[in-house]
Amino acid sequence: MKDILVAAAIALAVSILLTPYLIKVFSRQGFGQEIREEAPEGHKSKRGTPTMGGVAILLAMWAGYAATHLTVSKQGPTASGLLVLMLTTALGLVGFLDDFIKIRKQRNLGLNKTAKLVGQFAAAVIFAILVIRFPDERDLTPASTHLSFVRDIAVISFGTVGFIVFCYLAVSAWSNAVNFTDGMDGLAAGSSAMVLAGYVLVAFWQYRYDCGVPGQFGPGCYNVRDPLDLAVVAAAAMAGCIGFLWWNAAPAKIFMGDTGSLALGGLVAGLSMTTRTEMLMIVLGGLFVVEALSVVLQIAVFRTTRRRLFRMAPFHHHFELAGWAETTIIIRFWLMAGICVLFGLGLFYSEWADAAGILNGN
Repeated sequence: MKDILVAAAIALAVSILLTPYLIKVFSRQGFGQEIREEAPEGHKSKRGTPTMGGVAILLAMWAGYAATHLTVSKQGPTASGLLVLMLTTALGLVGFLDDFIKIRKQRNLGLNKTAKLVGQFAAAVIFAILVIRFPDERDLTPASTHLSFVRDIAVISFGTVGFIVFCYLAVSAWSNAVNFTDGMDGLAAGSSAMVLAGYVLVAFWQYRYDCGVPGQFGPGCYNVRDPLDLAVVAAAAMAGCIGFLWWNAAPAKIFMGDTGSLALGGLVAGLSMTTRTEMLMIVLGGLFVVEALSVVLQIAVFRTTRRRLFRMAPFHHHFELAGWAETTIIIRFWLMAGICVLFGLGLFYSEWADAAGILNGN
């Protein structure tokens, strides 16, 4: 438990203190956000706000993780923790390039679709190949080739090649979903912090009921390679988001940009695979799912009927054009994100209680 608290405290301090420094540096360098022409009118005033603030979240996450292992942790960095951090950082670099090109060319188009897909593909494939290696003494690898809900579903196996394809689809889907959500001040940062808080609890619970620890409760235990280290990663990233949110809350003094949104999407994808909760993530990250679906549905309906399903996609812009105040939308979407996380944690606990025989009175 001390590991998690130290990681969160260090990451929070780094994020909340580093972000204003980045605001000054990026403002001096002219690293301002470009706004697309079709954006709601209220967003035009945000043009020029410093972007690429996701750098603060990434540095805070690494600082919290490293400080924990240098001070209080009784174990060194693990394969699971490092691989998730590396996937997150790789996608952050793709986002950084995207943001940097937007700034240099002074337009709201950075990397073209092919370049961005290649970056996501490379990061996901390397992660997929490595994450099913490095078995521990129990022969557990950081992830498995089985599909999972709260734990592996034994009858559904992808095989190595199938898992690589699945990993790419998951990483691409989640990174883009968080990217779509990042359209209002603090919306993505606050929602991501809630999802990551959920993963702190999930991973710590898995550590508490690890099948490999002698004397632990048997029937409901988990076969996850490094649950405590994954809880440390999630805690550091959560605190990094909260510290960044201090400066990103409306009216935002800095945006996370694709640097942050693609990285956070990759992070939750990596956590879902290493904690064996890939399908549960759909519930925990329900807000991200809704935002991504709104874009998909908008495109599908428009191409087939030449009419728009929503006033504008992603979904939060629909309510903005309907006259809702931005802060009202953000708070209500935060509530939606929180409800999804609580419902996901409820499913997680009820599955454990059922597996442990508690619900049956055993």
